[in-house]
Amino acid sequence: MGKYIWETTVKLALAGHPPSPHINQFAGDGVYGGSSHNHYQNPRLITFPRQHQRSSSNGLRRQKRDWVIPPINVPENSRGPFPQVLVRIQSDQDKEIEIRYSITGAGADQPPNDIYIIDPVTGKMSVTKPLDREERASYHLRAHAVDINGNQMEPPIDLYIYVIDMNDNRPEFKNQVYNGSVAEVSKPGTSVMQVTAFDADDSTTANGLVHYRILSQTPHIPIPNMFTINGATGEISTIASGIDREKVSQYAIIVQATDMEGSLNFGLSNTATALISITDINDNPPDVILFCGFTFRDKDQPHTPNWNAVYRITGGDQMGHFAIRTDEITNDGRVVVVKPIDYERNNAFTLMVVVSNQAHLASGIPSSPSSSAAVAITVLDINEAPVFPSNPKIIRFEEGVPADTTLATFAALDPDRFIQQTIRYSKLTDPANWLKINRTNGRITTTAVLDRESPYMKKNVYEATFLAVDNGSPPATGTGTLQIYLIDVNDNVPVLVPQEALVCERSRHGYPVNITASDLDSEPNAGPYVFELPSYPSSARRNWTISRLNGNYAQLKLRIPYLEAGMYRVPILVSDSGNPPLSNTSVLKVKVCPCDENGDCTVIGAVTVAGLGTGAIITILICIIILLSMVLFFVVWVKRREKERQTKPLLIDPEDDVRDNILKYDEEGGGEEDQDYDLSQLQQPESLDHIMSKPAGVRRVDERPVILESQYPVRPTVPHPGDIGEFIIDGLRAADNDPTAPPYDSLLVFDYEGSGSTAGSVSSLGSSSSGEQDYDYLNDWGPRFKKLADLYGGGGED
Repeated sequence: MGKYIWETTVKLALAGHPPSPHINQFAGDGVYGGSSHNHYQNPRLITFPRQHQRSSSNGLRRQKRDWVIPPINVPENSRGPFPQVLVRIQSDQDKEIEIRYSITGAGADQPPNDIYIIDPVTGKMSVTKPLDREERASYHLRAHAVDINGNQMEPPIDLYIYVIDMNDNRPEFKNQVYNGSVAEVSKPGTSVMQVTAFDADDSTTANGLVHYRILSQTPHIPIPNMFTINGATGEISTIASGIDREKVSQYAIIVQATDMEGSLNFGLSNTATALISITDINDNPPDVILFCGFTFRDKDQPHTPNWNAVYRITGGDQMGHFAIRTDEITNDGRVVVVKPIDYERNNAFTLMVVVSNQAHLASGIPSSPSSSAAVAITVLDINEAPVFPSNPKIIRFEEGVPADTTLATFAALDPDRFIQQTIRYSKLTDPANWLKINRTNGRITTTAVLDRESPYMKKNVYEATFLAVDNGSPPATGTGTLQIYLIDVNDNVPVLVPQEALVCERSRHGYPVNITASDLDSEPNAGPYVFELPSYPSSARRNWTISRLNGNYAQLKLRIPYLEAGMYRVPILVSDSGNPPLSNTSVLKVKVCPCDENGDCTVIGAVTVAGLGTGAIITILICIIILLSMVLFFVVWVKRREKERQTKPLLIDPEDDVRDNILKYDEEGGGEEDQDYDLSQLQQPESLDHIMSKPAGVRRVDERPVILESQYPVRPTVPHPGDIGEFIIDGLRAADNDPTAPPYDSLLVFDYEGSGSTAGSVSSLGSSSSGEQDYDYLNDWGPRFKKLADLYGGGGED
């Protein structure tokens, strides 16, 4: 094929790209001109710009402007075959030297890699796979020419590749369901809502231009085409009148979006649903049906301002006794009483009631916006409680009112004027029990003196409550409160405050004592107060002086330079400001003590303040020392006696000590009285009549031969007051010196053996000479007597 080459400096305005070098354009084939076969065999040729240089008078060379390379257009979704040759890059120097070609940029050696490749020898650039314009719409590559050594032989040229859009995407709605609303009775042309679809194809071409249409409307009333849609914007609006919510509350519209400008033959389509809710307006006036209340009927949408009822009483209730409450669920009205009704004043009412909606009736509706009705109300009489006209009733008296004084008549009235009833009175509360009330006429009298200073008074007011009960059926009770305001009189003397004080014995060290007074009365029967020292005793004015600070305070201080430490009772006369004033002599206990240089009481002074002189203090200290000495002496004596008892040698082996044996009595088995560890058994019995009846001599209570007693040292006839050890030693000494004592171990001989044992005496076991005595009964005494039974009982002979 022939080539036509133009060498010129032409600028091409390419969308989104600046001017490029000189154009080297080949006519005939174009990018995809002619058949694809011819294109693959003869791709478009792109050469590097020539270097046209010329010398100037000053020796400089000027280069001509570069050619602008036209863009390479490649359609998306090509079916191949791949790789598919796009253009061929050629350098003018390939006839002289061996040239190698390469391309760089996104799509070649940069991500996404290897979409475009070039034959390094022939310079043919190819695309390796189908392109997607919605993924990437353009590529910018650079072509390079180098020799076999890698030396740059041509300046790089820019290659712009544009992906040509194909209609391969359907319109997509943002939502599958759109919700809109329009008021009923809307005029044609009222905007309802807008639907929007997006096409991923090129919006500058027909591939991406979307057109909208309505496919269907449900329901078809009053006509099948109540709405229309703007084909370009997707705005839905009304096209006919007659929208009535009470007939159709919602419409469902199927909307179709088609690209290729809405061509049904070539375009791609998609659908969505538009739900149009009909909003209510107040186009139906309310109807009222009167039963026990007001039953409301309205065709508008329930629980909306167009349906909600508003009831108003327009007549028959001048005093505002009634109101109408609306049931939020049923919208019915109920007449309620909001202000007490007095049967004696009005026993019947006729109310005029008007009902309307919260929302105003829509304009153009040929109906009245409200309905009205009349209701008759009859008032029934009931027994009302008695009423105290003045409640609370306030009366004023001076305090000190004596008992049996009539204060007031606290009577109640019966509101039931058409019924003759009797009222009786009683007391409900009377904190101080000062009052009583006449049962029939309500006269109140006192039962005690009224005292303003009583703790039952609150801010000079005493409060009591009374009951008034009628004899109706059932009886009704009213409550009244009586408040007695007591006026203060000067009936309480002032009392000195404080009642104790502390001063230094030398007037130059201490500080004066501030004193005031307390008075149960109130102004003007309390302060200001007058403080004086009485003339008796004379020591008060001789030792002390009072100076006035203000109406309520004064200062007491020493008149003399020094006063001996001790407790002093200083009488002070206090007078209040009553008319006439009341006076009281109070005693101030002043503790005078030695003080340091700071005016504080010293330790010795604090003791002196207790009211004791120096001699008394010394006496107390001596008594304390004596008491401590006696305690110490007693402790030493107790310790010494304990030591003597421990050092006395026992007459028996320590292992056989009687005190230890006492703790081992339980080894004889149960049932014996010797398990009761009563230590009093070891002493002589309190009753010694059986001993005192014997002849004089050593008194013993154990069994012994009946012989004449010799005169031996007589033992005491009363229980020994010492401990058991000494008692046993004395018994041992008496037994050793008594020739009539039985031949028993003296340690087992006691003055008292108790009341006896259920086992009887065992002393006959060793003294009997009879060999035929039966000892088998020892087996019944327990395991501790089994050995004796074996020794003495009947058995085989040894």
